[in-house]
Amino acid sequence: MEILDPHQMFSDPGKDASVMYSWERFLSGDGSATNALRDLVNASWQRCQDANVDPTQHAGPHPVSEQDFFLLRERQRELLEVSAPMMASARDFLAETGTMMVLADTNCTILTMEGDTPAKDSAESICLVPGVTWSERFCGTNAIGTALAVGQPVQIHSAEHYCAGIKRWTCSATVIRHPTDGEIIGVLDISGLSQTFSRQSLALVVATANRIESRLTIGEMERRYRLLNHWAQHGASVGNQGAVLFDRRGLPIQINEHAHAAIHAAGGSLEWPTSRRIPELAAGTLRRNLARGTIPSWIQPQWIEPIIERGENLGTLVVIPSPGTRAGTLRPPVRAAQSSGDGTAEGREVDAFAGIITSDPAMQAIIAKARQIARAKASVLLLGETGVGKEEFARGIHASAAAPFVVLNCGGLSRELLASELFGYADGAFTGARKGGMAGKIEAADGGTLFLDEIGEMPLDMQPHLLRVLEQGEVCRLGETTPRKVNFHLIAATHRDLRQEVAAGRFRMDLYYRIAVTSLRIPPLRERKGDIATLAQYFLDHFRAKQGLKPAILNPAVIRQLECNAWEGNVRELRNVIESAVLVSDGGAVTCADLPAELVCAEALVAPPPAHAPESDIPSIAQGERALIQRTVAATGGNLTLAARQLNIAKSTLYAKMQRYGLSRDTICAVRD
Repeated sequence: MEILDPHQMFSDPGKDASVMYSWERFLSGDGSATNALRDLVNASWQRCQDANVDPTQHAGPHPVSEQDFFLLRERQRELLEVSAPMMASARDFLAETGTMMVLADTNCTILTMEGDTPAKDSAESICLVPGVTWSERFCGTNAIGTALAVGQPVQIHSAEHYCAGIKRWTCSATVIRHPTDGEIIGVLDISGLSQTFSRQSLALVVATANRIESRLTIGEMERRYRLLNHWAQHGASVGNQGAVLFDRRGLPIQINEHAHAAIHAAGGSLEWPTSRRIPELAAGTLRRNLARGTIPSWIQPQWIEPIIERGENLGTLVVIPSPGTRAGTLRPPVRAAQSSGDGTAEGREVDAFAGIITSDPAMQAIIAKARQIARAKASVLLLGETGVGKEEFARGIHASAAAPFVVLNCGGLSRELLASELFGYADGAFTGARKGGMAGKIEAADGGTLFLDEIGEMPLDMQPHLLRVLEQGEVCRLGETTPRKVNFHLIAATHRDLRQEVAAGRFRMDLYYRIAVTSLRIPPLRERKGDIATLAQYFLDHFRAKQGLKPAILNPAVIRQLECNAWEGNVRELRNVIESAVLVSDGGAVTCADLPAELVCAEALVAPPPAHAPESDIPSIAQGERALIQRTVAATGGNLTLAARQLNIAKSTLYAKMQRYGLSRDTICAVRD
């Protein structure tokens, strides 16, 4: 909405007499206004006259009943709770100023008020009290009602009020908007007798409304994060049915690839991602709407699943049967093809995550979740410290040899260079631009995946441009006005906590919601100590083979040294340490002396005492070999090629040994899962 001109927004007490004269002419039927009358006020008076408001009335209407007021406040509990600290402050900083702060709902019914006690006493004479509705339709032109009517901050002073009994008051008000879609959810006002007029009252009320909206944003982000996490965990389980996730206000925030066809077959429509909210699905009214049958006709009640966590209704999942199952219950989920460990799969699917080496159960669970996410093709945010392997996960989620996988690191680039790399530029867009222009990374990723690493480093003023690309599916090169259609899968990564960045104003909330449809946190290496030895051995084999050396087993003393380290650089740092150790070892076995000095830990130099197990607990060679094969196959996620390489035996030998010991890949992986 266009912001009002300051001359329209602020009152001028010096023109009070002229405004009063204009009011008298207006009521007499002379519609011509003087120069003293603002267009804003003139339009409001016209609305009041059209609504047959009595210009001679001296007060607002009677308050709603005590029971209705209680129910009203219950419905507005969140707004009241969020604004409570600001209203409590108003009790103190408006004391002895002759003014008070008023909070009203979208019907202009006053919910609560705080401030100067004498001012509150005076307000009772005009029924400016909780439970009274101060809309233009009931009370004529006033800041609360007029601010709601125009959706903007306004001041209404003295004679500018439409009703005679209110003309000795001055008031400044603005609307409060919900952070997700900008919908008006309330009105905040500062009122007092005419002598308390100050232009700063409007600035104060706008600043206070902004604080309320900021607190709403923080709470909404926390709930949205939990809701999207639920989608990530359960969204894939609906199989080939359509699924739409709504937040607690009925705003659709995520759909799957089958949703459009299923909704169309049901006789509905949903213009994703520009859809407006469906109020009937709002958490606060859903049960009542279901009982009354007032939900949209294309949605069947049995398709609706409220998402409740810790007693709080976070939103609603609507699962629409595919067109072939319109009459009955929902079709059971379709299970995706399972990858095999040797690079093949049922349905010829390749295990795209085979390159992630881990034996940690938590890490394996994250890989399983990533496999689910990869099927949904939703925007993904990867969270984790530098060096944990975010790009490996991104490539696994991409999982396509035919489609492009384009990488851009948003950190370490100047704003101008990042903009040209991301969006591209036209011929002659700037000095030094390549002749003929250049396509950016977004265009290069068309039909494939764009991986934006360290997206938390993206400048704040560039973020709306990326958001527009994601929302509209179009990109404009720098220096061009003609948009180009693009279709790509976005995967973003960061080591920052973007929720805190949003709260601090360094990252846009709407962009955060768009890129964090689902998120994966990749734990640092120090939280999965068991992976240190596994990864170190893998890197040792890799770099020795690269140097033309035979495989070797990592010394237990070296492993103890490695496990002592905190690994601030995570897997990347461990990789570099092993590569360096192989190079300085001159082809011999890697020892503690080959490790960087800063890694040497005195405690690790002392070998642990041998375990004195009873003779009956000492395994045979065959038992030990069987257990080793089991552990290795499980650690590699069933990838027999990789397991044979780590065991330093031929793949055919591994097959023979597994057959001898009665082992199978499926059994081992099932036990692991």
